[in-house]
Amino acid sequence: MRILPAGDRAVLVELEDLDEVLGYYAALSDAPPAGVVDIIPAARTVMLTTDGADLAELTKALRSVRPITGTRTGGELVEIPVVYDGEDLPDLAELLNCSIDDVIERHTSEDWTVAFCGFAPGFGYLTGAGDWDVPRRESPRTKVPVGAVALAGEFSGVYPRESPGGWQLLGHTELKVFDQTRDPAALFWPGRRVRFVEVKT
Repeated sequence: MRILPAGDRAVLVELEDLDEVLGYYAALSDAPPAGVVDIIPAARTVMLTTDGADLAELTKALRSVRPITGTRTGGELVEIPVVYDGEDLPDLAELLNCSIDDVIERHTSEDWTVAFCGFAPGFGYLTGAGDWDVPRRESPRTKVPVGAVALAGEFSGVYPRESPGGWQLLGHTELKVFDQTRDPAALFWPGRRVRFVEVKT
């Protein structure tokens, strides 16, 4: 673990891997240190913003935090109905050395966990237990449609709005993962579990 100052009101905690981030974030969420007003996980880091608390004292407290284990299986579950009609399915099957049906089976057979959010409001980086290692497209699309379900690296995700993107497209969902008129607006938040369910057309 390495703890670095980030301005005069925040610190950045660098951790070993995504599992440690998930456990560390869960522990901090259960018992936030005094003066902390925001906790933001990422792939290998957790950022803590304070109300002006003593950063030296906060750093000392953070070194004693023990990550919670088993965080990939304990969060609230949301199911995402998906039509698997993505343009990149044939390429994904070739990359993973399996059939298209096998790709769909792998994607729907495991529970995913929202590791962190970013890129756009409502966009969650979902991590699974499977051995996913999917390269981004060599040439990103200038427009990925809202609701597109995709893979890149070890992550899966759902595009909350139309935007450029280089992830490999598996299919699409009609479910809005981000809706400002809903409370909460975002369906994904760190620690929430996600299951993709195939919908036939």
